[in-house]
Amino acid sequence: MQMNSIWVIGGGRFGLKAAEKLRLKNPRAAITVVEKNKNVCSRLDGQSFKVVCTDGIDYLFEKLNESDGPDWIIPAIPIHVVFEWIRKKLSGNYHLNVLAVSEQVATALPNPFQGRNGELYISNADFICPEDCPEPAEICTYSGKPRPGILHKVLKAIRHDVFCSIVVQSCQLCPGVGGYSPGALFKALDQVVMANAPILLSTACRCHGVMHAFSLISIKKDILCLI
Repeated sequence: MQMNSIWVIGGGRFGLKAAEKLRLKNPRAAITVVEKNKNVCSRLDGQSFKVVCTDGIDYLFEKLNESDGPDWIIPAIPIHVVFEWIRKKLSGNYHLNVLAVSEQVATALPNPFQGRNGELYISNADFICPEDCPEPAEICTYSGKPRPGILHKVLKAIRHDVFCSIVVQSCQLCPGVGGYSPGALFKALDQVVMANAPILLSTACRCHGVMHAFSLISIKKDILCLI
């Protein structure tokens, strides 16, 4: 697994731990931590990685491209990074109208929990997982029992009369640290634009995930209707 360049979005507790673990695993990797809080940025000075003091979604919007990006992006801020990046990327042409996740979908998912910004959090665990979980393929580290399902696969397999499901898989780079490639983000962006139905957009690893439901509203069509 190539890890020459890594962007960690968020420099708080989880972002700092992710950067430290990745540095130990690959001392030569170019690691960039993006953090908007100036006080947090000051505390990160002197670490063995580059610190960029700006908003993480703005940074991804301005700097990320398919031909010259990092190998991995690590989301470490308390928002659905994939959703917010796609919303910003499409903001010139579309409005993302956030919808409630269908009750039919939500009740079929493990331990769903509604977030404050329309997102739905999903987890195979009803306990606090160890921070250094190696995410074994079949057996839960904490319980020692078989995992009830591979969550990113469960989400991809959703079939609904109204919504289509798009999933970005979070891959484990080292125990407790997951991320995705730029290619996975751009693939999801293309899938969203090509979808002919409202969308369930999820980011998930084997055990945990976050989902937004939304529809695309063309800004150009709205403008034409007003003329």
